[in-house]
Amino acid sequence: MNKMTIKDVDLKDKCVLMRVDFNVPLDENCNINDDLRIVSALPTIKYCIDKGVKKLVLMSHLGRPKGQVVEKMRLCPVAKRLSELTNMPVAMLDDCIGETVEKAVKDSPEKIILLENLRFYAQETKNDLDFAKKLASLGDIFINDAFGTAHRAHASTEGVTHYLPSVAGLLLEKEMAFLGKVVENPEKPLVTILGGAKVSDKIKMIENMMGKVDCFLIGGGMAYTFLKAQGKEIGNSKLEADKIDLAKRILDKAASKNIEMVLPVDNCAADKFDAAANIQDVGVEIPEGWMGLDIGRKTIDLFKDKLKNAKTIVWNGPVGVFEMQPFSKGTQALAEYIAALDAISVIGGGDTASAVRHFNVADKMSHVSTGGGASLELLEGLELPGIAALKDK
Repeated sequence: MNKMTIKDVDLKDKCVLMRVDFNVPLDENCNINDDLRIVSALPTIKYCIDKGVKKLVLMSHLGRPKGQVVEKMRLCPVAKRLSELTNMPVAMLDDCIGETVEKAVKDSPEKIILLENLRFYAQETKNDLDFAKKLASLGDIFINDAFGTAHRAHASTEGVTHYLPSVAGLLLEKEMAFLGKVVENPEKPLVTILGGAKVSDKIKMIENMMGKVDCFLIGGGMAYTFLKAQGKEIGNSKLEADKIDLAKRILDKAASKNIEMVLPVDNCAADKFDAAANIQDVGVEIPEGWMGLDIGRKTIDLFKDKLKNAKTIVWNGPVGVFEMQPFSKGTQALAEYIAALDAISVIGGGDTASAVRHFNVADKMSHVSTGGGASLELLEGLELPGIAALKDK
């Protein structure tokens, strides 16, 4: 990443405006279910405090309030958890722009200040430059440490860079180091596991990685469109009928480039999409009235065999409905196997990150991304606006 980071600037006595991704899941009582995104920002927050910043003004969104104040999407629970994690008081403001906010930032006795949900203003997602300018007025320097929103040109990610010196935080630097290396210069052999529901979500990634990957392992709902393209019976399994021809072209292109595209050879099938469904192990073809919801035991062993000599593994998308215990075996087996390998393991954000945390192996992976959409777009070879806008070295 040829961008300046917080290591390249003097932060002492500066008022630092920092974009973080505190878009954490809340339960119905507004308790935080998973604080990974808060924890992931701690190294940059600690670095700023240790370097003697005057004030650290944090800004984030939470949920999709669509430009309206939604009481259940306030950031108060985040401020409370951040205070516990940093062992420091955190000033929680009830707005993110305006004279009252400017005065509160200036007069606050607390060093860490958290602004209210940016998306209470429609101007945030519209990248309104007047809104961005008001945000920028709260700091002397801007740090972007929100990889999860770096693929969006919003006021708090791209707009503010027009008004302040702008650099990357430690999390953003780490994300770019791992994902950038995968895209530009991976250690080979490189094996990529693709799962999730839709082929359409992964088309651009497959096309961009086609010349770099030695082997694709295809699982999850998307596998059934590929199996259908091979003429296999898939019962009531997930199917994108309009993508069958595309799946054929992808398989043909991989074959012409001598790249393995490994599909399931057996499946765990159910008679309905339900944890209490009747289930049976079937072969590569799925009977009418049944749907594939996980890879089978032979496929698990086949995938492990393809992974065992990999130097780099990229995983984007679970290979089954891991949230339902009867259909979690494939994803769990691969997660535990990869965790024990001597390979660089890069886990895409979103559901894949949730899966490796669910099976308690996240700390054994080389890198677990905090951004599902952002990591996917990077692997697609796209430029992320929130990163492109930062100052070059």
